[in-house]
Amino acid sequence: MTDMRLVVTGAAGRMGRMLIKTIAETPGVTLAAALERADSTALGEDAGLLAGLGANGVKIADDPLTALLKADGVVDFSSPAASVEIADLCAQARIVDVIGTTGLSDTDLIRLAAAARHAPIVRSGNMSLGVNLLAKLVREAARALGSDYDVEILEMHHRSKVDAPSGTALMLGEAAAEGRGVDLKGHAERGRDGITGARKAGAIGFASLRGGAVIGDHSAIFAGDGERIVLSHHAEDRSLFARGAIKAALWAHGRKPGLYAMADVLGGD
Repeated sequence: MTDMRLVVTGAAGRMGRMLIKTIAETPGVTLAAALERADSTALGEDAGLLAGLGANGVKIADDPLTALLKADGVVDFSSPAASVEIADLCAQARIVDVIGTTGLSDTDLIRLAAAARHAPIVRSGNMSLGVNLLAKLVREAARALGSDYDVEILEMHHRSKVDAPSGTALMLGEAAAEGRGVDLKGHAERGRDGITGARKAGAIGFASLRGGAVIGDHSAIFAGDGERIVLSHHAEDRSLFARGAIKAALWAHGRKPGLYAMADVLGGD
């Protein structure tokens, strides 16, 4: 059986380099191309060397159209603007698109949904098994505890993260909202400053911390009268996200077009 040929976007970044390394270590996949922005200083460098491996002959490039012509799928941890463009190209090529990019707007999500009519797209704010299990537990806890318990989502990431709340925090907030049978948009409380007044009944609060080299810490706090229930996940190795993304790509290969989540991947067929 021929290996699945994958393109990695944001190849010079932390996740990009980890994805290149993980592809090299995973049976059934091979690196077809590595992409970066047109102004990247990494253009022309060997992707294997950049990832801390031996030279693999794949040079960092900035032409996604050429890269996708020789690929079966893309693993994309880049930026919202780049991700929607890549999704459009994947739709035209009818190949798999795995998206771990966060900070996507409602307009971006509409474009991804349109692209998913022509290609299998797996999108998740977090690709790890543990976080997706956490989301399931948050959903069940919110359903069981009801509105008597206040929900707060707390997350911390490294100093260089550019979006807040994190995609994972929003995923947990969505899970809590689903458990309560409400729409997150109408109940999210993302920032408190000054004289805010009492906490709004039914609100799902978010708090974002940034500092150091933290890969990702997430907690869902259910605060009731006399007790608190805290469900947490602490990422200690960025490779867990890369492994999840490659698993998603292999799962989606050969499937019909559609917009999928990691819950679909982890649920099997």
